[in-house]
Amino acid sequence: MATRSRSPRAATPPEEVPAETAVAPVEPAPTPAPGAPGLPRVGAARRDLADPALYINRELSQLEFNFRVLAQAEDPRVPLLERLRYLAISSTNLDEFFEIRVAGLREQLAYSVNAIGPELLSPQEALARVSQRAHELVDRQYRVLNDELLPAMVEEGIRIRKRGDLTPDQREWVNDHFSHEVLPVLTPMGLDPAHPFPRILNKALTFIISLDGPDAFGRDSGIAVLQVPRCLPRLIALPKDVSESSHEFVLLSSVIHAHIGELFPGMRVTGCHQFRVTRDSDLWVDEEESQDLLAALKGELPNRKWGEAVRIEVDDKCKTRITKFLLQKFNLTRQDMYRVNGPVNLHRLDAIYDLVDRPDLKFPPYAPVVPPEVARSDDMFDFIRRNDLLLHHPFQSFMPVVDLLNQAAVDKDVLAIKMTLYRTGAESPLIDALIQAARNGKEVTAVVELRARFDEERNIHLATRLQEVGATVAYGIVGHKTHAKMLLIVRREANGLRRYVHLGTGNYHIRTTRQYTDFSLLTAGRRLGEDVHNLFLQLTSPGKVRPLRKLLQSPFTLHERVIELIDEEIEHAKGGAPARIVAKMNALAEPKVIQALYRASQAGVQIDLIVRGVCCLRPGIPGISANITVRSIVGRFLEHSRIFYFRAGGADIVFCSSADWMARNFFRRTESAFPLDSTPLRNRVVGEGLTVYLADDAQAWTLDADGTYARVPPRGDQHVCAQELLMQRLGGAATDEDA
Repeated sequence: MATRSRSPRAATPPEEVPAETAVAPVEPAPTPAPGAPGLPRVGAARRDLADPALYINRELSQLEFNFRVLAQAEDPRVPLLERLRYLAISSTNLDEFFEIRVAGLREQLAYSVNAIGPELLSPQEALARVSQRAHELVDRQYRVLNDELLPAMVEEGIRIRKRGDLTPDQREWVNDHFSHEVLPVLTPMGLDPAHPFPRILNKALTFIISLDGPDAFGRDSGIAVLQVPRCLPRLIALPKDVSESSHEFVLLSSVIHAHIGELFPGMRVTGCHQFRVTRDSDLWVDEEESQDLLAALKGELPNRKWGEAVRIEVDDKCKTRITKFLLQKFNLTRQDMYRVNGPVNLHRLDAIYDLVDRPDLKFPPYAPVVPPEVARSDDMFDFIRRNDLLLHHPFQSFMPVVDLLNQAAVDKDVLAIKMTLYRTGAESPLIDALIQAARNGKEVTAVVELRARFDEERNIHLATRLQEVGATVAYGIVGHKTHAKMLLIVRREANGLRRYVHLGTGNYHIRTTRQYTDFSLLTAGRRLGEDVHNLFLQLTSPGKVRPLRKLLQSPFTLHERVIELIDEEIEHAKGGAPARIVAKMNALAEPKVIQALYRASQAGVQIDLIVRGVCCLRPGIPGISANITVRSIVGRFLEHSRIFYFRAGGADIVFCSSADWMARNFFRRTESAFPLDSTPLRNRVVGEGLTVYLADDAQAWTLDADGTYARVPPRGDQHVCAQELLMQRLGGAATDEDA
């Protein structure tokens, strides 16, 4: 892993910028040669900022992010089992990409929808480019698995046995396991007029088997299909007494393949090939027509398993006549088929991580730390009343937020608790606290976003739990997902009612607070409390937009204010004042914001963007974006915080937000952005969330104008790794290892 021997190196800020506040500049990415593939031919004299050549296709940019994730699996500095996990993550990400993004492109094509992105690619052209790049990604995934990870694992005593290289003792054990644990739950389906091709579940491990000879009834269709039940574990650990290495496994697919003949007695199996179909998994509910959103979603959820097929993965040894048959059955083309040299469900290999107890092959353990000043306090209300509290997760623990809610649930002076819930996890102490508060007679209001993708069923369940104890549950605004992260506690105190607020950039999900980088603000500030109160009123009751004094809000003020702040930097630059924008987010795609950034670059504003995933802006184009750099950080933790910094002529305006700079966040979601007005807190966000990441040369990638990414070269003999530095700087003796 990257070393942590020195602090991030930062250039000396201009004299008029306070050293503790300034954001360290980063060297611009090199400008590609004019003939570089994909580089827009836009000269300095051309100023049409809506030119499609100035934008990167969103789907292609998302695929590039998965290449960066896969690069972690190739990096020898990353511990071996973590590399295997990155491979699994890249596979899971690709599944969702097909389920949502590719499915959307196919729908556009089916309904003859014209190009809708600013780059103006037609759906047909976008699908063709996506297919080419996705095939390259899949081929690389299996090369990494077969050529790098599996051999390295064998050297460490971790082996996945193929059916052909089982020892005699292992073969005997596998035979017994198949007979007693697998065979009883398998149901192969022969194809004939009475048994048509079965419905295949989304992403289910399935076999297609070719057979020779008639059966007992004289049937001779020649083909059978076996869909493997999901109740069977895909990875099977071999017992120690039959293993030659410290950890040996066999894949369920290998076990079934080795015994496939037992399912068809008296017949000859001439071919057996695994395949997996990915289906459109985006839910559609007519919110305007539905009288009950919860009931409508409940009715729609089962359909996710049976959406239109968008991809098929097949064993690379599968015969052409079989693949043609499968493509015809699923109404797919050759560009939708992915031949793979290994298991069709790569993400299942992630189970090895938990089954192998080898700390030396994993990241060193890190327990998020409660700040000492908070740990010394046994009264969260008293602490927050005296001090705003900023937490940087996962380097600092989320437990103070949990403790605040737990204290509120039993505090006799707490009258009401209001909270937005987007993703929380199946078992959440936050939900338990809300339930306890409702049982204790508090007025509990939960705004549950039922449409949080792939969490719909879980959120329906938690909404039902809350309703059963008398909590008020609302589902936000029709047509706008509630994505803002807000907690409001109303408490009666000596001087009247006081509001305590938590605002965050991440979800109320305990597990992800240990895996995602996010900021939390806990405050009893009057104006922020009033704004959060007004936002909850908007979410639960009708009325005109209420003016907010501190918060920015989507869909009303956030987009407009972001563009205003960019335009103000342009005016500062034109007037000779310091002009700088630094923004960190998960995705940048909204065309009007991109055009504003282009205008700012043309005016001489230095712009540094830290964009983890999708970025549709092209940096480094002479005359257009020469003053813009874009970097992406991919490391141990998922970069998730959204921070917007504007130099503002020396005033330093900083917002943290739940929103990325995408059309959906600006216009189709309820989002919030909260300012950091306190100089110490603002400096912390700038230092920990921006400056250190601009100095990173261990896990950073830079975006080129042609849409490709390259690793940032090291600035010295040792790498600067932002995440490791923050663990070192903010960590220490953990006080909440069970957080």
